[in-house]
Amino acid sequence: MSEWLVLTLAMAAACAVVLAIVVINHRRIPADDDPSETPDVIEYMTMMIGVIYAIVLGLAIAGVWEARGAAQEVARQEAQAMHEISERVEVYPVMDRTQIRADVDAYVTYVVDEEFERQAAQGGTTPEGDALLQKVRRSVTDYQPANDFEGQAYQPLVDQAMVADDARGARGQSAGDTMPGVVWFGLIIGALVSVGLIFTLQIRRTGRELLLAGLYSALIAFLLFLIWDFDAPYGRGLADSAAPFTELFPQVTG
Repeated sequence: MSEWLVLTLAMAAACAVVLAIVVINHRRIPADDDPSETPDVIEYMTMMIGVIYAIVLGLAIAGVWEARGAAQEVARQEAQAMHEISERVEVYPVMDRTQIRADVDAYVTYVVDEEFERQAAQGGTTPEGDALLQKVRRSVTDYQPANDFEGQAYQPLVDQAMVADDARGARGQSAGDTMPGVVWFGLIIGALVSVGLIFTLQIRRTGRELLLAGLYSALIAFLLFLIWDFDAPYGRGLADSAAPFTELFPQVTG
């Protein structure tokens, strides 16, 4: 099920529930009821709770957005390090250069085709990926430069292998959900309270009031969906997660 379909269903369900409650509640209101009799304190409390919940939503969105950006940066560093290794071995003999590039391509292919998907489902990196990266490191570090020109390229290659290893470890740590369960509990309860409080204002069945109630509930559903979508940096939108690798290695991921 696509994310857009999930979003559409969530917003439509939120609107339907709220509007159904408004219609049912309207039938229970006496004909002589006056909406202007709503106590001022209820309007004040509704406004304050809405403001507080908006702040909480903003902080949650900022948190998951920052975590997502950090995770994407880690993947970019890993892909860039592997690309640098593949390019810098140009000064090596043909046989050694071909072997290192084959090891790099094998690692990138596995990461894009298999590891990102398994990482999204299980969290963390995989032993197979660790073994492939270790093979790349051995190919780089075990080579003995034959002259000064190759020696100048050797240490930067070793450094890039270390960068890739470090970025891979950070990617594994970023694979899980960002928001703790208790935060999600607070966000959902806050959404129910915020939407529920609008019924204390004695909403009528006029088109304007029904439209505003529906839009308000749909907005809450959209913001919660936004947090859920960004919550797992590698869990949803696998194409975006693997983009740094597919852009730098089109020959093995095309």
